[in-house]
Amino acid sequence: MVKNTSKVVPVAIVLTLKVPSEITVSVGKGNTVTLKGPKGTLEKSFKNYRLNVTASGNNLTVEGSPNNRKSMVLVKSTVAHIRNMIEGLIYGYRIELKVVYSHFPMSVTVEKGKFTIKNFLGEKFPRHAKIIGAATKVEAKGQEVTVTGTNKEDVGQTATNIEQATKVRKKDIRRFQDGIYIVARNNMQERKGPVVEIIRGKDVQ
Repeated sequence: MVKNTSKVVPVAIVLTLKVPSEITVSVGKGNTVTLKGPKGTLEKSFKNYRLNVTASGNNLTVEGSPNNRKSMVLVKSTVAHIRNMIEGLIYGYRIELKVVYSHFPMSVTVEKGKFTIKNFLGEKFPRHAKIIGAATKVEAKGQEVTVTGTNKEDVGQTATNIEQATKVRKKDIRRFQDGIYIVARNNMQERKGPVVEIIRGKDVQ
């Protein structure tokens, strides 16, 4: 008698996140994940026919089906987004930028929803950069600019908007180095160890 040695392939890909106790987890319609932590609340929808996100206590399970490469990529991407949300709610995100000028003194101000740059390369009209996200804060002190917040995407996009607003066009960048440049990316608080534990399968103790 020939034994059947073929392995049983799971019908779905399942990853479970063991969320820290200081984070409250809930999942609504359309795989809308809501996380509440020390620094506020973040919500994101992961609506996709391949995905099913469920919460049990402080365990968050992301299931993708059918079991193939596309589902695996989608599950891993969703887990990465959720992990960034948790990290932001516990430690926050911080990006530092530096104002650099040699030819014309540049001044920057922060207004509601926008970052204003005046006298860039002697231009008469100010340049503006949009601040993304209601929870994103931008501070300017002298030549130092800091962008902080709980949403990694919003903080990163805001810093990029500021940097791109002073992009030099049609000039020799070896001579005209004026601009605002990202110099550091880190957390608002020191991070100690992994933010979450990720386990394959649904059973987490």
